[in-house]
Amino acid sequence: MTKTTLPELPDNNSRKWYIIDAANKPLGRLAVKVANVLRGKDRPDFAPSVDTGAFVIVINAQQVALTGKKEEQKQYVDFTGWRGGLSKTPASVIREKNPTRLISDAVWGMLPKNNTAKIRMTRLKVFAGAEHPHAAQKPEPLSI
Repeated sequence: MTKTTLPELPDNNSRKWYIIDAANKPLGRLAVKVANVLRGKDRPDFAPSVDTGAFVIVINAQQVALTGKKEEQKQYVDFTGWRGGLSKTPASVIREKNPTRLISDAVWGMLPKNNTAKIRMTRLKVFAGAEHPHAAQKPEPLSI
């Protein structure tokens, strides 16, 4: 009988750091790549029940590409929980007000909805411009 081996749970000091430049990259393809790295699916020792993912820094979130007519037609829906509290905002307005929300909402949609999704999202660092405060972690570039 064979025994199933599970990877060891790494501590946050031993996790790798990756950096992705989102300028002119399609939002969906970028979100899939980031979600897979956050889950650890890019590693050979991936196990769904063990969180072996890495930290991901996304820069230039303001310049991410939306294909087709998504800039005007894609709606971001917020609901306060009160009657009449539904608000719909087009992606072009979200890009102006909070460009990091475009990427973080897309990555959240790609992650499985379980107890580890919020923990994995804390390892995602999204910045609207090219500067970020994580140079000390020596992030490796990650291509799409």
